[in-house]
Amino acid sequence: TMGRKKIQITRIMDERNRQVTFTKRKFGLMKKAYELSVLCDCEIALIIFNSSNKLFQYASTDMDKVLLKYTEYNEPHESRTNSDIVEMDACLDHSLMTQQRARDFVSNLACSPKWSSRLIICLYCVLCVFSLSCLIQLRCQRVAIVSSSAPY
Repeated sequence: TMGRKKIQITRIMDERNRQVTFTKRKFGLMKKAYELSVLCDCEIALIIFNSSNKLFQYASTDMDKVLLKYTEYNEPHESRTNSDIVEMDACLDHSLMTQQRARDFVSNLACSPKWSSRLIICLYCVLCVFSLSCLIQLRCQRVAIVSSSAPY
């Protein structure tokens, strides 16, 4: 069996493949919305227009009530655009790649007879602190994006 692999997120050129992917992912998105609403007891309204301008929608309760609630909501809230998501994904990929390289480096040192176990433990601790600081930095970037996209 083939495992899942990361695909490049670009427009699918083949019309048939694009339609099949749209149908599968639309169903998956609606399933996730349903699961989120049940597991977390939240209201969800999902609106999708395909390339032919056909409407697909899912609402965990009543769509009109959720949309009315949305239009009347005045508090700052989390809002995302495609470019925000792409930027956050690139930051996360870079951070994960850097952490993997550092782990590989420490692993290679551990195999070397020249290095003492104390030094390897110290390097591992530095790696853990570095990983934590990367995660904190990503979290701060996420908060900055959310803050800048919230209406005041």
